Amino acid sequence: MQTSAPSHSPHPKTLESHSDQHVRIAYFIMIHHKPEVFKAMFEKIYTRDQFYLIHIDRKAKDEITDEIQMYLVRFPNVYILESINIVSGGFSMIQAELDAMEFLLNVSQEWDYFVNLSGEDYPLKSQNVIRQFLTLNKGRNYLFYYDQKFYRPDTLQRIQNHFTELSYKISSLIYKREFMKDVTPYIGGKWVIFTRDTCAFLANNKKVMNFEDYYLHTLLPAESFFQTVLMNTSFNDLIVNDDKRAIIEKPIFGKKQTADDLIHFLKTTNHLFIRKINEKTDKEVLKYIAESYDFPLPEVDEVERELKRDKRQDN
Repeated sequence: MQTSAPSHSPHPKTLESHSDQHVRIAYFIMIHHKPEVFKAMFEKIYTRDQFYLIHIDRKAKDEITDEIQMYLVRFPNVYILESINIVSGGFSMIQAELDAMEFLLNVSQEWDYFVNLSGEDYPLKSQNVIRQFLTLNKGRNYLFYYDQKFYRPDTLQRIQNHFTELSYKISSLIYKREFMKDVTPYIGGKWVIFTRDTCAFLANNKKVMNFEDYYLHTLLPAESFFQTVLMNTSFNDLIVNDDKRAIIEKPIFGKKQTADDLIHFLKTTNHLFIRKINEKTDKEVLKYIAESYDFPLPEVDEVERELKRDKRQDN
């Protein structure tokens, strides 16, 4: 696997943690457009003592790829993963993440957590606050998961049919098949925070290969593969049902999430990142994020939050 490690040329002053006791994070960031948005996010999460692996989609325009690579060459602890073509709804996104885990495991033994991001994510808290949170909760994995048959039976066709990923789309030729024997399917979201041990298990354990072989031919496996693997193995008791990402909701039936609604939500939750921050984001929301960036996370009763979520799902 070819990668490029940027040279050790001078780089701009950046935030650097001064605590050796905090966990170290290995970030995996997937980009395909909007390099300026990516740069703004990257400068917020960059420290000299962590690790950063970037994947630029093979479909990205040459000028975007060149701009990002030239920008990253200043940072000595940043690596670029060999580009593959990420097909929407296909297994290629999972494959890129598994490749990233293996790459980062080989790069260094000095990181504790793997965090995946898109180029349009943004940190809600400083690296010191995020690392302190993960240090206090060391050993836990974070991702959303639901029993797919119970909560999302409408999505079972994604795994009960055989799909084929082509070069740029999913084939329209599908057929029925039996799901994996003695396995409970789960579904959730694409965003994860995994311990190093979890990444080593996912990247190297032979048990995972059976799941890979099956989910290679499912639809939207990025929302179910990791959930199903971990919940059906010994890692199921190490998972917090939360990916620590806030979302600016899209308008539903003409009702838009107001800035006050989102700010109240951010004040009462302990999310670490927010999805889809850009030039269209309300200025009051951006102001609140900037002002609260170094504030400690609010204390959240995870059990109570989980019970409330289950109650909403049952309605």
